[in-house]
Amino acid sequence: MRIITLLSLKLLVCISFANAQQTGEGILTDIDHNIYHTVHLGKYIWIAENLKTTRYNNGTQIQFVEGNSKWPTITTPAFCWYDDDQNNSYTYGALYNWYAVNSGNLCPTGWRVPSDDEWKYLEGYTDSLYKINDPVWNKSGIRGYNAGKRLKAKSGWRLNYRGTDEFGFSALPGGERLNSFNNTKTSSGFWWTSSEADSDNAWYRCMIYSLNEISRDIHPKRMGFSVRCIKNEKELF
Repeated sequence: MRIITLLSLKLLVCISFANAQQTGEGILTDIDHNIYHTVHLGKYIWIAENLKTTRYNNGTQIQFVEGNSKWPTITTPAFCWYDDDQNNSYTYGALYNWYAVNSGNLCPTGWRVPSDDEWKYLEGYTDSLYKINDPVWNKSGIRGYNAGKRLKAKSGWRLNYRGTDEFGFSALPGGERLNSFNNTKTSSGFWWTSSEADSDNAWYRCMIYSLNEISRDIHPKRMGFSVRCIKNEKELF
């Protein structure tokens, strides 16, 4: 009986491990000991929360900038908390300029900031109408059908608007920063890609509380946006 019990236990462990490998769901810890959930979406594994680290993965401190007068002039890596209030980081993460993204060390070791094309893949994977590699994802501005709604968290958004969070991505509206914070927390989420558009601008994504779609566009690298990370394997399958 004891042998059967041990065999059954081993079988359950193997099944649980196999399921974990298949879904890619788990946890990730950054250098500041912040813990993030992760989620497997198609051929990539993403962190399912906005990044909030204050240090690069090599231990170097990222420049912290407070005050609306200084932030717009920064052309070196920097981060801030929305409204200069660290309490906002616990739910919405930090805001980083693109110079911090471009350091190559912002995400935990073994992870990276996704490119414009990798965001396109995510959009096509999660949209119920326009699929992966559909030309619609190459357009700028608001496009697609409902990938935004399906990726948004079920809470944390303005008023009674919320997402369905069908994939566990839990997108949250961390807002933005340039000259000011523009009262965008809870109404809009902005995420950098690692893709440069030109010497002054880079590609980003935006989800707005009242829209089901996702917007793709470029903005000055000095903007403060949220960041998600994906695992370094180019393609898991």
